[in-house]
Amino acid sequence: MRVAFAAERESKSTGIRPISVVEGVYDSIYHRLMSLEIAPGARIPIDVLARELNVSQTPIREALSRLEREGLVHKAHLIGYSAAPQWTRKQFEDLYAFRLLIEPEGARLAAQNMTPEALQQLESSAADMGNGAPPVDRNTRYSRFARADALFHDEILKIAGNEVIRATLFNQHVHLHIFRLMFHTRVTQEALEEHESLLAAFRSGDAQAAHDAMHVHIERSRDRLLSAFE
Repeated sequence: MRVAFAAERESKSTGIRPISVVEGVYDSIYHRLMSLEIAPGARIPIDVLARELNVSQTPIREALSRLEREGLVHKAHLIGYSAAPQWTRKQFEDLYAFRLLIEPEGARLAAQNMTPEALQQLESSAADMGNGAPPVDRNTRYSRFARADALFHDEILKIAGNEVIRATLFNQHVHLHIFRLMFHTRVTQEALEEHESLLAAFRSGDAQAAHDAMHVHIERSRDRLLSAFE
């Protein structure tokens, strides 16, 4: 990570901060949040992160601002940034009830609207989950999967063509919070198998099968994660 951040020091003479520096900082903080190395609700001191990552405070602030938009950190006046609190069981159950109402319908609409190009993009997103680059460590394994999973579900809703549904789910940052909740569980392999059932329905153009496969996927996801509250 420090190798990537060395670019910031090299750029000072030109006054240009490379995008790779902010991306590197973002990735580092993101992995810490997703792995719970930064605990839910914990304060995130900018100066400490800057020292640990060997960068100035500017890319730290830019990365935290992005994470705030994604719902993973909160910013309070005169206090600064902190990790978003962990979900309660009630929040979790409410969200899954909502997902069961709208995501199967989104999958049904996506099957109706599917084109060869859209299917190819979905296949690529699914492949990224199963065949991505080897994780640097166990902490990065799930955070990478969370990103790929979020993209896969968002692609389905994009194809469905209902931007109200898509924007509502995106703004809940569903997958990021879910993966913080289930860190180090069996979810990845089982989710991959369920995604394959969805893809099979999309390949065949079967709208009802896509609806049912999404319903099963969300129900099973909910059941896998309930143990986190026990």
